[in-house]
Amino acid sequence: MALIFVYGTLKRGDKNHHFLAGQKFVGEARTTPGFRLFEVGGYPGMVPHAGDRDGVAGEVWSVDAECLARLDELEGLAEGLYQRRGVSLLPPFADQELEAYFYLRSVAGRTDLGAVWTK
Repeated sequence: MALIFVYGTLKRGDKNHHFLAGQKFVGEARTTPGFRLFEVGGYPGMVPHAGDRDGVAGEVWSVDAECLARLDELEGLAEGLYQRRGVSLLPPFADQELEAYFYLRSVAGRTDLGAVWTK
């Protein structure tokens, strides 16, 4: 099992949440400062952002290897759209190893969504 931080359409109640069916919700969470969400085509992309002071709000899920493979496909890892890598969260998750999907393409000219994705 792996812990994954989700912040957009995979969150409870959003359009891609069904990809987490059968997995375990661990809790709501927030990244450390230094990350922002940008509108990248009907969904958010999280990127490192040096000027950010708020971090990004989301959820932590415990997922099995099969689910993680489905998420990697959904997030377009093979196409270079996102990369799954470690992310720092605030307590109570500060000392845990978690990963999140980071948007890899340019966000120049994209709408800055701040810390929270709302559908």
